Amino acid sequence: MSEIKLLIVDDHKVVRQGMKSLLEEEEGLSIVGEAESGKEALEKIKELKPNLILLDINMPEMNGIEAAKRIGVDFPGTRVLIFSMHNDPDYILKSIENGVDGYLLKDADKEEILRAMNAVHSGEKYFPPDVSAILVSTLQQGKGSIKGPAQENSVIGIISRKEREILRFIADGMSSKEIAEKLDLSIRTVSNHRANMLKKTGLNNTAELVRIATNEGF
Repeated sequence: MSEIKLLIVDDHKVVRQGMKSLLEEEEGLSIVGEAESGKEALEKIKELKPNLILLDINMPEMNGIEAAKRIGVDFPGTRVLIFSMHNDPDYILKSIENGVDGYLLKDADKEEILRAMNAVHSGEKYFPPDVSAILVSTLQQGKGSIKGPAQENSVIGIISRKEREILRFIADGMSSKEIAEKLDLSIRTVSNHRANMLKKTGLNNTAELVRIATNEGF
């Protein structure tokens, strides 16, 4: 896997310094810069060419959700991992709708932060169990919505039996590694199934997939 080139975006200097101290000695990871607003982040991406953004939500000039949307349009090869104190479902839903690759809460420990960054850098989506539980609960209660091209189609009728089984475990907040161990499969096989489900349905992430499948009663 290529090296992670990380840009840390947070309006609190102490947070940026803390993350740099926490991560700067990690192999395979280079912190290429930092920014204190979404607007500055877009300028730094042009200059520094990071491949992963650790992005706060509440910032001056341009918030993280709007920045994520702009990054997706202007720098489609750059991965975005939200790093926020907010576990509010609206923030999570809006982040997903605007194309983020993962959502991590700021009380996460170093091990989970590295796990999330590596997953997102490798092309996977990362939503830890606590975030997934909030998201699924909100969608099941009909309090939120995520727009996607497959909303008018039957997800259950498109995906295979094995994919439905994996999707149920995803809905329970399990990671690819945990699902692989549960089903005696390789992590690569589980990741391939996840990718195939998104390809078949035309959706952008598994959170959308879970929401639609849940509404269909899978």
